[in-house]
Amino acid sequence: MTGAEPRRDLVLLGGGHTHALALRMLAMKPAPATRITLVSDTDFAPYSGMLPGLVAGHYSFEDTHIDLRRFCSGRGIRFVRAAATGIDRKRRQLLLAGRPPLEYDLLSINIGAQPELVVPGAREHAVPVKPVGSFYQRWQALELRVRKGGQPRILLVGGGAGSVELALAMRFRLGNAADIGLLSGDSLLPGYNRRAVDIVRAHLATHRIELLENSRVTRVTEASVECGELSEYCDELIWCTGVVPVSWLADTGFDTDERGFLRVDDDLQVVGETGVFAAGDVAVQWQNPRPRAGVYAVRQAPVLAHNLAAALEGQPLRQHRPQRRFLSLLSLGGRVAVADRGVLSASGGWVWRWKDRIDRKFMAQFTEPAPPMRPAAADPEMHCGGCGAKLPAETLRQALANVADRHPGTINLKRLRDDAAVIDWPAKRLVQTVDTLREFLPDPWLMGRITALHALSDIYAMGAAPHSVQVNVCLPYAAPTLQRRELEQLLGGLAEELAAANCALVGGHSMEGPELSLGLAVNGSLTDGTSLAKSGAEIGDKLILTKPLGTGVVFAAAMGGNAPGQAIAGAIDSMLRSNRSAASLARQFGASACTDVTGFGLAGHLLEMLGKKQQAVLDEVPALPGVAALLQAGYRSSLHPGNLAALAELVLNRKNAMPADAFPPLLCDPQTSGGLLIAIHESSCAALLAELQSGGDPAAVIGELREAKGKHPRIVLG
Repeated sequence: MTGAEPRRDLVLLGGGHTHALALRMLAMKPAPATRITLVSDTDFAPYSGMLPGLVAGHYSFEDTHIDLRRFCSGRGIRFVRAAATGIDRKRRQLLLAGRPPLEYDLLSINIGAQPELVVPGAREHAVPVKPVGSFYQRWQALELRVRKGGQPRILLVGGGAGSVELALAMRFRLGNAADIGLLSGDSLLPGYNRRAVDIVRAHLATHRIELLENSRVTRVTEASVECGELSEYCDELIWCTGVVPVSWLADTGFDTDERGFLRVDDDLQVVGETGVFAAGDVAVQWQNPRPRAGVYAVRQAPVLAHNLAAALEGQPLRQHRPQRRFLSLLSLGGRVAVADRGVLSASGGWVWRWKDRIDRKFMAQFTEPAPPMRPAAADPEMHCGGCGAKLPAETLRQALANVADRHPGTINLKRLRDDAAVIDWPAKRLVQTVDTLREFLPDPWLMGRITALHALSDIYAMGAAPHSVQVNVCLPYAAPTLQRRELEQLLGGLAEELAAANCALVGGHSMEGPELSLGLAVNGSLTDGTSLAKSGAEIGDKLILTKPLGTGVVFAAAMGGNAPGQAIAGAIDSMLRSNRSAASLARQFGASACTDVTGFGLAGHLLEMLGKKQQAVLDEVPALPGVAALLQAGYRSSLHPGNLAALAELVLNRKNAMPADAFPPLLCDPQTSGGLLIAIHESSCAALLAELQSGGDPAAVIGELREAKGKHPRIVLG
């Protein structure tokens, strides 16, 4: 978010090369009063120029992929992980799979293209190179099979630069453990000069890669490729031919060419549209068409970044004039490459080192630390406190109405009109809890879901069933339209989890303030009259933890853009797992005590569970992916020191008193939507653990309760 009070939404769909570079430029010179959101169906955007090097083993996954979550974090850019399913032009909405539409004032599209699999049997039996993420997983599996033995025959379909580079990279990686062939529908490397093509032919022959030119594939079966009357046997077929646009583009009503790609003017704005831009493989500059190549996408970025900022301010747009010729550097498997430009060509190790420097320099732009956030400009408007801070009635009405349309059983608009909720109570005993979370994720839909699960967890941990909830929302200062959009996303995520829990939203309060926060007051019922209390654990009980730890440290690091995307994604996946099933199983198997692990960390909540003269002997405690490295690097939640101070006198190791600074920091890490900590008799432990794991809970036994020597409960580290 840039400026003091955002008044428009710039949404970028797709994390391709053009958008990644454009976002970097926009972050360096933020557009005022603009909220920027990047929507991508993957956390990691591959750099296509380094894919052959990744396959050959010259580079790691991290070397060749842009960590989009990490890049956006700390730069004031929202990141939304979602797959687009369409665009509503009239409502200016981006339609997303599994979540509410996202509205935009300005939209840019850079989603690339997908493989053209029109040949009969290709879709069922071929492995397309795009999307790169799924191809790389298939390649790793293939490499593992080859290493285990056998001599598979691998065929690559396509005679362009990508298929040539991949064939030679596979040969370099696999050595002589596979037979590799290349099928080119036409002549090899169309558009390259003769000398460069001769160099590539020589390398293919030297490395025993069979080349079949003018062999257009007409049919694919499980074990063969047919080229007219010719049939070639293969164990694995890699598809590196042309691409087509995603199918839903045809339904948008945007101007497209005969193949379905978006037609854009030289200012990169979709023909006939105002405020909709497109770049990269998804688009064609109809006045200056060029082949689909990464170099063109990269060169579009400065113009796109300028024009997005200019369009927001009503300023003139620049024209992009793509060059007619460009330098092409093809890697040849080992650390050798060939250069081609016009009639000139060269090859050798020095060309590969040249290409390597260019590629690494490109990727370094996305791994450098985020620039310091600029202080927000002074807000020209005064914002009232008290009831003057409430959201406008129309903003609230529109958001509630739109969410209620999608969740009519969870939100009853007529009941929400009254001053207070009237609840038809089904049980004799009421369980209530209150929880509030400040924004720690820049995606309000996820914030709504996680806050709901976090609050509902207290009800589940007591062995109760959720019944109804009241909500207290504080939205950041923004234009009313943006606040309405924010509220719809927030309540949409909240309603999704409440609906899954059969819990009704019966009332609440909304206001505006400096930052987003969401509080829930949840009512639950004990239908059988008994609760699953935090106390009650007995000597000899085993301790089961249903989720790994580490959400606190992950988002502490993420605040400065220092948490890897994989760590953030792992933490989100964990927080989105409900404790409903785990709590039900705990009651079913006769757990003696249960609590959910949240702000006070595992150690703090465990001490609340222990009785006098009880000590918990802990074994290894599981952590979320990437957490150990972040802890080693010194990242801690701001609540960590307070949690540690509260435990300093209550923790011992087996022999001597343990100084506070030596206590494992993971055990003091505050959790958001953490797992359950369950104490259960040893005789039932294995059965409960098996049921939890079979249901998908990553549960583990982390220790047991023993008799303590002193008067106070203790935690002992095994």
